[in-house]
Amino acid sequence: MSNERFASVWDAIEDTPEEAENMKLRSALMMALKEHLTRASVSQAEAAKLLGVTQPRVSDLMRGKINLFGLDALVNMAVACGLHVEMRVLQAA
Repeated sequence: MSNERFASVWDAIEDTPEEAENMKLRSALMMALKEHLTRASVSQAEAAKLLGVTQPRVSDLMRGKINLFGLDALVNMAVACGLHVEMRVLQAA
């Protein structure tokens, strides 16, 4: 067993640094969307209408099925909710 430490679980489980960064961004967007929709107390049907997707798609989002969502789709959903997405690019450590 390795004693290697990782900054993120994604760094530990993804095969490449590129995949890990993509998963970190997707995860952050999914958590923000779930939190926003929960705070707004909207039903999944109402959320689906707002986001322009189906209710099962909202269910997948709320259940954290990250493998079913790409960055583009998550950014589009965030904007549809009235959220503003910002990105920072930093030098890797």
